[in-house]
Amino acid sequence: MTATWLRRVYFTIVALFLAAPLIVVAGVSVNSRQELSFPPVGFSLAWYAQIFTDPEWRLALIHSVTLAVCSAAIAVAVALPLAWFLWRRIAPWANIFQVLGLAPFILPPVITALGFLSFWATAGLFGLFFTAIISHAIFFVTLPLVTLSLGFASIDPSLVEAAATMGADDRTVLKTVVLPLILPYLVSGYAFAFVLSLNEYIVAYMTIGFTTETLPIKIFNALRYGYTPTMASVSVFFVAVAALVFGSIARFGDIRRLLGAMSSDGS
Repeated sequence: MTATWLRRVYFTIVALFLAAPLIVVAGVSVNSRQELSFPPVGFSLAWYAQIFTDPEWRLALIHSVTLAVCSAAIAVAVALPLAWFLWRRIAPWANIFQVLGLAPFILPPVITALGFLSFWATAGLFGLFFTAIISHAIFFVTLPLVTLSLGFASIDPSLVEAAATMGADDRTVLKTVVLPLILPYLVSGYAFAFVLSLNEYIVAYMTIGFTTETLPIKIFNALRYGYTPTMASVSVFFVAVAALVFGSIARFGDIRRLLGAMSSDGS
């Protein structure tokens, strides 16, 4: 009984410690006055409205959403055939492609961002919006690659064998058997890439930071001229979007499998 009570107290303290920064930021975001103070002075949601009504913040939001939607789609489009190939063609040399797919996310973000900066500057395309989309797609391709690889690994081989026995070719097997089974993993991979792209600063700044503002870039640029609670509102907005997306994955997807747990019948 004592051990259980101590464990609950410990985890409560840890949870409060982790939640404390978010509580402070959320409190600051509802200040009625334009100042950095906690507990908040008064209560106002005007700073949240400013994200959508102020032309500069609204444009930054549009840029961020466009970047996240497009880059996540490209990342999934690259990861899907690669994961399919790694699943169907088991060979030692095939692991090279898996390493290449994981490399952008393993390297320090600054190193990867400097690589993108050098490449696009050499190509004479630095500052163009599509370069950030491609860079984010490469940077975050690891996420859908991992989720899709887990999805392919969860497929019962007997289902594929049965389809092949009935005369289905690889394309038919992919469309009628494989894709319906890995759809939750595909959606999860897209969601992970979308959320992280929406929040990413370093790669975006290194590719388009001097020509186009996303929300993270807008926050850092705005800090040069002082502080407004709008910055805190954007931070809470990011957290809310992430919670909504990941909560949906936990509700409708196989979150235990995505976290690496084996199924009850697998070992």
